[in-house]
Amino acid sequence: IAIFPHSGEGKPPMHGDFEAQRHWMEITTALPPLQWYRNSSNNDLLYWGLDYPPLTAYHSYVLGRGGHLVVPQCFELHTSRGHESARCRLFMRASVILSDLIVYLPGAACAVWGFSSKQEAAKVRVLALLTLWWLPPLLLIDHGHFQYNGVCFGLCLAAAGCVARRRILIGSLL
Repeated sequence: IAIFPHSGEGKPPMHGDFEAQRHWMEITTALPPLQWYRNSSNNDLLYWGLDYPPLTAYHSYVLGRGGHLVVPQCFELHTSRGHESARCRLFMRASVILSDLIVYLPGAACAVWGFSSKQEAAKVRVLALLTLWWLPPLLLIDHGHFQYNGVCFGLCLAAAGCVARRRILIGSLL
């Protein structure tokens, strides 16, 4: 997955999914939250304007803060548009994998735990868990195109697992 070009690679002016995610990290770390969704000279909404809910924006913020420590030139306001260095791509790909490790994998485990019964064989639960963990579309789309769908999917799976075990309050918070 990592050896092939990403969508929009080297194709200005919008550069594809990689640039959208990179730009959202740039915007959320450079501007105060009240300006994330407002058009301004610092935030041109026609150039990959942040169009996801605030939880996603805060996720971009957290990753962008880490990105500033690793490869700051990739997230500088105004000057980083179209930045596609190998180091930036490595950080972005690692951020998708890290997000999946922190949110998606535990969410999948929570869903399997929530929907399985004590009578089911451990092999069945392990197989269900591995099936969710190695879900090809998620790996190809998220890891291949710098998307963070695994975060939302992981939260949904965790919520479903909690509701299935009658932990409604926790499930509703997720």
